[in-house]
Formats: sequence, C-alpha cells, structure tokens
Amino acid sequence: MAPGAATAIRAGVAYFAVVFAAGFVLGTIRTLLLVPHIGPLAAVLVELPLMLAIAWLVCRWLVQRLAVGCAWTERLLMGVVAFVLLLAAELALALALFGGTVAGFLAALGTPEGAAGLAGQVVFAAMPLLVRRR
Repeated sequence: MAPGAATAIRAGVAYFAVVFAAGFVLGTIRTLLLVPHIGPLAAVLVELPLMLAIAWLVCRWLVQRLAVGCAWTERLLMGVVAFVLLLAAELALALALFGGTVAGFLAALGTPEGAAGLAGQVVFAAMPLLVRRR
C-alpha cells in the first residue's frame, strides 16, 4: 500500500470518529429536545448546518495535521473511508440500540429527514476533496 493511501485511510478513520462522536451528541439533543417541538424534518435542518460546520473544521484540521496528500485520489479515499464507516456505524446503532432492521434503516433514508441527512453525509464525504492544506 502506498504511504499516501495509508495516510488517507488513517485520516478517514479519524474523520469518521470525531464527526460521528459530535453527531451522536447533537443527534441525541435533536431527538430529545427539537423533534417533539418542531418535528423531525425541521430538527434535521437545524442540526445539519452545525454538523457540516463541525465536519469542515475537523476535515481541514486532519488534512493538515496528518499531511494528507493533495492528490484527489488520496482525498477521495479519505472521504470514502469516513462515509462507509459512518453508514456502517449508523446501521449498527439502528440494529443494536433501536431494534431496527436493515429494511427499516433503508426505508428511513427515503423520508424527507432521512434524505436530508443522507445529503449531508454525502457532503461530509466530499469535504476532503474541497479543503486545502495550508
């Protein structure tokens, strides 16, 4: 494996971990405090800009800190690793903590709030391609 690929994978894992932890905290707040008052779609739309701002800052910091290469392939690998881990973690939570099913998880992505969240996750995955090293 090329050194740049190893760095990109390490950065993708770290990017996922930090943003997932922040999302877990904000998602809990969204579910417990916002959804009962403003509904699920509005709650996601309130949370999404915060999550994307956190993702941007974390991504930019990790690209710099871990010296992820400027090649688009390395940046794409970082984003894909983070995205795959994020979806796997969300599926695992849905199955283990909430007693859901794979079909239910996929169906939830088809709701307006699920689609908005998925769109945000795609932007999250693309961020390594967009940030610049200083």
